[in-house]
Amino acid sequence: MVIPEVPIGQPVEHPHANTVLFLGAASIFCCGALGPVAWALGKRALDQIEASGGAFGGRAQVMIGYMLGIVGTVLMVIMAILFILVALSGRA
Repeated sequence: MVIPEVPIGQPVEHPHANTVLFLGAASIFCCGALGPVAWALGKRALDQIEASGGAFGGRAQVMIGYMLGIVGTVLMVIMAILFILVALSGRA
């Protein structure tokens, strides 16, 4: 008889769940450069949560921070392109 390795009790929140959420929100509201950091850290945390077999929780927080990081990165790139276009046009 094989006993499955399922964690007993409540899952522990992933150590980076709140960090990813904060970085993703900050990338939208104040500093777009934090977007790629939230994106990369969120992807790593999601992979670790999946691999933990239920030992880690906080998937919703990580997923929201991960998506906000992607949106923040896209907005940062769009703003950089617009800035370059305005700078090249010579009109301010």
